[in-house]
Amino acid sequence: MFEKWITSGGQLIPWVLLSVLAAYIAILLYTRIVGLRSLSKMSAADFVMTIAIGSLFASTVSLSSPSLLVGLTALAAIYFGQWLIAWARKRSKLVSRLIDNRPILLMTGNRIFDHNLALANMTRADLFGKLREANALNYDQVLAVVFETTGDISVLHSSDENAHLEADFMDSVIDAHELFNQTSK
Repeated sequence: MFEKWITSGGQLIPWVLLSVLAAYIAILLYTRIVGLRSLSKMSAADFVMTIAIGSLFASTVSLSSPSLLVGLTALAAIYFGQWLIAWARKRSKLVSRLIDNRPILLMTGNRIFDHNLALANMTRADLFGKLREANALNYDQVLAVVFETTGDISVLHSSDENAHLEADFMDSVIDAHELFNQTSK
């Protein structure tokens, strides 16, 4: 039983290696054609794209089904779909609103937006962990903490008491008006 587990499919190894090489080259080529955006994580669609590529790559090189040709075609279709979504997002605010999450303001100064933490499915402990990770030392340093569309947390902080945040940087952020209302008081 042990030997079968180790040596099973030994005659397939050259084909697996060929499939790995072909699929890897195809991914590099498709990424070169479509652009690096295809491997970014700027939106939910980008995240799904990355998972789909990995899954298709793995199944194409390690299983007999899908065949190499079918796997490469599926990869091309996923790249094309991602390119089409990116193209549509650039040209239509409606498509962008339907596909993209909006960033969410979680905190400014010592004010924590608990309702936004709930929207982001985060706890105060998660928030404080991100503040420590960003080396924020006190509330006075925190200009804003934003839950980004990618699921990342941006901690915008400065030890300069005259530092300010450009309104444009917070343009599409949920509750960003709270940040600028607070600073104008």
